[in-house]
Amino acid sequence: MTRPTPPDVALRAYAWNLGYAEALTSDLEPEVWTRGAGPGLENHATWTIGHLVTGSDLLAEDLGLARDVSEEWRLLFERRGPGDPRLPDPDPAAYPALPGVVRELRRQHERVAAAWRRLDEARLTGRVEWRFAGELPTLADLGLFMAVTHEAMHLGQLAAWRRALGLPSALAALGRAP
Repeated sequence: MTRPTPPDVALRAYAWNLGYAEALTSDLEPEVWTRGAGPGLENHATWTIGHLVTGSDLLAEDLGLARDVSEEWRLLFERRGPGDPRLPDPDPAAYPALPGVVRELRRQHERVAAAWRRLDEARLTGRVEWRFAGELPTLADLGLFMAVTHEAMHLGQLAAWRRALGLPSALAALGRAP
């Protein structure tokens, strides 16, 4: 068996995150798509998935593609990082329907994965300037953070949001519950 490369491992985890995002949202009724679940759990399903869409769009740009998420979605779903005091709007009318947001997440994942596979080692190991460059200095580090760590943080929040609303674990839909 060939030893997997770090990009292979990262892209497998990124694909797993997409499957988990779909499992976390596939059984939701429209009346909960934008409902907060209480203090600390204001990031509802539509906002969380939309935020991951804009994160993948930013990663696509880092990998050399043009951003293609609309300005409207950027304003709705992007944040300025830790400490941004804004909370997601709970008004359903402020958002596109969740199934369309999930489809856009899948499309963004496909763009990122294709771009990542085309990059050579020199580009992946090149230094980049960004918020966490002191700890994660290369494009590969940034990509791993955005594709795996950032997504997993928000998907964990979404799992907690589901549980606070009394919904079952979505992880079981992936074949195993912890």
